[in-house]
Amino acid sequence: MPDILPFLLVALLVVVVPGVDMALVTRNTVRGGRRAGFVTTAGILAGVCMHATAAILGLSAIIAASASAYQVVKLAGAVYLIGLGVRGLLAARSARPVTMPIEPRIERSPFLEGFMTNVLNPKLAVFFLSLMPQFVVSSSPALPQLALLSAVFLVVGAAWLTVYVTTIDRVGAMLRRPSMSRAIDAISGTVLLALGLRLALLDDA
Repeated sequence: MPDILPFLLVALLVVVVPGVDMALVTRNTVRGGRRAGFVTTAGILAGVCMHATAAILGLSAIIAASASAYQVVKLAGAVYLIGLGVRGLLAARSARPVTMPIEPRIERSPFLEGFMTNVLNPKLAVFFLSLMPQFVVSSSPALPQLALLSAVFLVVGAAWLTVYVTTIDRVGAMLRRPSMSRAIDAISGTVLLALGLRLALLDDA
Protein backbone atom coordinates (compact mmCIF):
# COMPACT_ATOMS: atom_id res chain seq x y z
CA MET A 1 0.00 0.00 0.00
CA PRO A 2 1.23 3.54 -0.75
CA ASP A 3 1.57 6.21 1.92
CA ILE A 4 -2.02 7.37 1.61
CA LEU A 5 -2.32 9.64 4.64
CA PRO A 6 0.61 11.94 3.75
CA PHE A 7 -0.58 12.05 0.15
CA LEU A 8 -4.13 12.81 1.31
CA LEU A 9 -2.88 15.83 3.25
CA VAL A 10 -0.86 17.06 0.27
CA ALA A 11 -3.81 16.52 -2.09
CA LEU A 12 -6.13 18.44 0.23
CA LEU A 13 -3.70 21.33 0.40
CA VAL A 14 -3.30 21.44 -3.38
CA VAL A 15 -7.05 21.26 -4.03
CA VAL A 16 -8.20 23.98 -1.61
CA VAL A 17 -5.66 26.59 -2.72
CA PRO A 18 -7.58 29.12 -4.87
CA GLY A 19 -6.75 29.05 -8.55
CA VAL A 20 -8.27 28.80 -11.99
CA ASP A 21 -10.64 25.97 -11.01
CA MET A 22 -12.10 28.01 -8.16
CA ALA A 23 -12.50 31.04 -10.41
CA LEU A 24 -14.32 29.02 -13.07
CA VAL A 25 -16.58 27.26 -10.59
CA THR A 26 -17.45 30.52 -8.86
CA ARG A 27 -18.30 32.30 -12.11
CA ASN A 28 -20.32 29.46 -13.61
CA THR A 29 -22.22 28.73 -10.39
CA VAL A 30 -23.17 32.39 -10.01
CA ARG A 31 -24.31 32.54 -13.64
CA GLY A 32 -26.03 29.19 -13.99
CA GLY A 33 -26.71 27.92 -10.48
CA ARG A 34 -25.75 24.66 -8.83
CA ARG A 35 -26.15 22.58 -11.99
CA ALA A 36 -23.66 24.74 -13.91
CA GLY A 37 -21.25 24.52 -10.99
CA PHE A 38 -21.47 20.75 -10.86
CA VAL A 39 -21.10 20.45 -14.65
CA THR A 40 -17.97 22.61 -14.45
CA THR A 41 -16.71 20.39 -11.62
CA ALA A 42 -17.30 17.31 -13.77
CA GLY A 43 -15.23 18.87 -16.56
CA ILE A 44 -12.45 19.73 -14.13
CA LEU A 45 -12.37 16.19 -12.76
CA ALA A 46 -12.39 14.73 -16.28
CA GLY A 47 -9.36 16.86 -17.13
CA VAL A 48 -7.58 15.81 -13.96
CA CYS A 49 -8.41 12.18 -14.76
CA MET A 50 -6.77 12.59 -18.17
CA HIS A 51 -3.56 13.82 -16.55
CA ALA A 52 -3.64 11.09 -13.92
CA THR A 53 -4.08 8.41 -16.59
CA ALA A 54 -1.27 9.87 -18.66
CA ALA A 55 1.01 9.94 -15.63
CA ILE A 56 0.19 6.34 -14.75
CA LEU A 57 0.94 5.25 -18.32
CA GLY A 58 4.09 7.35 -18.42
CA LEU A 59 2.90 9.52 -21.31
CA SER A 60 3.28 12.79 -19.41
CA ALA A 61 7.00 12.06 -19.16
CA ILE A 62 7.20 13.45 -22.69
CA ILE A 63 6.04 16.85 -21.46
CA ALA A 64 8.32 16.74 -18.44
CA ALA A 65 11.36 15.73 -20.50
CA SER A 66 10.79 17.76 -23.67
CA ALA A 67 11.13 21.52 -23.35
CA SER A 68 9.43 22.13 -26.70
CA ALA A 69 6.44 19.90 -25.90
CA TYR A 70 6.07 21.58 -22.52
CA GLN A 71 6.16 25.04 -24.11
CA VAL A 72 3.50 24.14 -26.68
CA VAL A 73 1.09 22.86 -24.03
CA LYS A 74 1.91 25.77 -21.73
CA LEU A 75 1.21 28.40 -24.38
CA ALA A 76 -2.00 26.68 -25.47
CA GLY A 77 -3.21 26.69 -21.88
CA ALA A 78 -2.17 30.33 -21.43
CA VAL A 79 -4.10 31.43 -24.53
CA TYR A 80 -7.19 29.57 -23.33
CA LEU A 81 -7.04 31.15 -19.85
CA ILE A 82 -6.48 34.61 -21.30
CA GLY A 83 -9.50 34.12 -23.56
CA LEU A 84 -11.66 33.16 -20.58
CA GLY A 85 -10.34 36.13 -18.63
CA VAL A 86 -11.13 38.59 -21.41
CA ARG A 87 -14.59 37.09 -21.75
CA GLY A 88 -15.21 37.63 -18.03
CA LEU A 89 -14.00 41.24 -18.15
CA LEU A 90 -16.25 41.94 -21.14
CA ALA A 91 -19.19 40.40 -19.28
CA ALA A 92 -18.43 42.63 -16.28
CA ARG A 93 -18.95 45.72 -18.46
CA SER A 94 -22.47 44.74 -19.48
CA ALA A 95 -25.67 43.96 -17.65
CA ARG A 96 -25.54 40.34 -18.80
CA PRO A 97 -22.79 37.91 -19.90
CA VAL A 98 -21.47 38.54 -23.39
CA THR A 99 -19.92 36.21 -25.89
CA MET A 100 -16.75 37.10 -27.71
CA PRO A 101 -17.31 36.99 -31.51
CA ILE A 102 -14.17 34.93 -32.05
CA GLU A 103 -14.94 32.55 -29.19
CA PRO A 104 -15.37 28.88 -30.20
CA ARG A 105 -18.79 27.43 -29.40
CA ILE A 106 -17.29 24.78 -27.11
CA GLU A 107 -16.22 27.49 -24.67
CA ARG A 108 -19.89 28.09 -23.87
CA SER A 109 -20.07 24.69 -22.18
CA PRO A 110 -19.19 24.71 -18.46
CA PHE A 111 -18.02 21.10 -18.79
CA LEU A 112 -15.64 21.87 -21.65
CA GLU A 113 -14.39 25.01 -19.91
CA GLY A 114 -13.40 22.96 -16.88
CA PHE A 115 -12.06 20.11 -19.00
CA MET A 116 -9.97 22.18 -21.40
CA THR A 117 -8.58 24.41 -18.64
CA ASN A 118 -7.17 21.36 -16.88
CA VAL A 119 -6.09 19.40 -19.94
CA LEU A 120 -4.11 22.42 -21.17
CA ASN A 121 -2.37 22.86 -17.82
CA PRO A 122 1.11 21.31 -18.07
CA LYS A 123 1.64 21.77 -14.35
CA LEU A 124 -0.85 19.00 -13.68
CA ALA A 125 1.15 16.60 -15.85
CA VAL A 126 4.34 17.46 -13.98
CA PHE A 127 2.47 17.36 -10.66
CA PHE A 128 1.25 13.81 -11.14
CA LEU A 129 4.51 12.67 -12.64
CA SER A 130 6.74 14.07 -9.89
CA LEU A 131 4.50 13.92 -6.82
CA MET A 132 2.82 10.54 -6.86
CA PRO A 133 5.98 8.42 -7.14
CA GLN A 134 7.18 9.90 -3.84
CA PHE A 135 4.34 8.11 -2.05
CA VAL A 136 4.81 4.73 -3.75
CA VAL A 137 6.48 2.01 -1.69
CA SER A 138 9.01 -0.17 -3.47
CA SER A 139 7.78 -3.39 -1.86
CA SER A 140 4.57 -3.42 -3.92
CA PRO A 141 3.77 -3.08 -7.65
CA ALA A 142 3.79 0.58 -8.67
CA LEU A 143 0.83 0.61 -11.09
CA PRO A 144 -1.94 -0.25 -8.55
CA GLN A 145 -0.47 2.24 -6.09
CA LEU A 146 -0.41 5.04 -8.65
CA ALA A 147 -4.00 4.26 -9.61
CA LEU A 148 -5.06 4.37 -5.95
CA LEU A 149 -3.31 7.68 -5.32
CA SER A 150 -4.90 9.17 -8.42
CA ALA A 151 -8.31 8.02 -7.19
CA VAL A 152 -7.65 9.62 -3.81
CA PHE A 153 -6.78 12.92 -5.48
CA LEU A 154 -9.95 12.81 -7.60
CA VAL A 155 -12.13 12.04 -4.58
CA VAL A 156 -10.60 14.91 -2.60
CA GLY A 157 -11.11 17.27 -5.52
CA ALA A 158 -14.70 16.15 -6.07
CA ALA A 159 -15.56 16.48 -2.38
CA TRP A 160 -14.07 19.95 -2.05
CA LEU A 161 -15.65 21.33 -5.22
CA THR A 162 -19.03 19.84 -4.26
CA VAL A 163 -18.92 21.66 -0.94
CA TYR A 164 -17.74 24.83 -2.66
CA VAL A 165 -20.47 24.77 -5.33
CA THR A 166 -23.15 24.12 -2.71
CA THR A 167 -21.91 27.03 -0.59
CA ILE A 168 -21.78 29.43 -3.52
CA ASP A 169 -25.24 28.34 -4.70
CA ARG A 170 -26.77 28.97 -1.26
CA VAL A 171 -25.72 32.59 -1.38
CA GLY A 172 -26.44 32.73 -5.10
CA ALA A 173 -29.44 35.03 -4.80
CA MET A 174 -27.21 37.77 -3.45
CA LEU A 175 -24.38 36.97 -5.83
CA ARG A 176 -26.73 37.07 -8.84
CA ARG A 177 -27.65 40.69 -8.29
CA PRO A 178 -26.47 42.66 -11.33
CA SER A 179 -23.84 44.58 -9.38
CA MET A 180 -22.52 41.47 -7.62
CA SER A 181 -22.65 39.41 -10.81
CA ARG A 182 -20.56 42.02 -12.63
CA ALA A 183 -18.14 42.10 -9.70
CA ILE A 184 -17.77 38.31 -9.84
CA ASP A 185 -17.17 38.51 -13.60
CA ALA A 186 -14.57 41.23 -13.09
CA ILE A 187 -12.76 39.39 -10.30
CA SER A 188 -12.83 35.97 -11.95
CA GLY A 189 -11.89 37.50 -15.32
CA THR A 190 -8.95 39.29 -13.75
CA VAL A 191 -7.80 36.13 -11.97
CA LEU A 192 -8.06 34.02 -15.14
CA LEU A 193 -6.29 36.67 -17.20
CA ALA A 194 -3.51 36.99 -14.62
CA LEU A 195 -3.07 33.22 -14.41
CA GLY A 196 -2.92 32.99 -18.20
CA LEU A 197 -0.31 35.74 -18.45
CA ARG A 198 1.70 34.20 -15.64
CA LEU A 199 1.61 30.80 -17.33
CA ALA A 200 2.72 32.36 -20.62
CA LEU A 201 5.50 34.59 -19.26
CA LEU A 202 7.17 32.58 -16.52
CA ASP A 203 9.95 30.32 -17.70
CA ASP A 204 9.27 27.79 -14.95
CA ALA A 205 5.49 27.76 -15.39
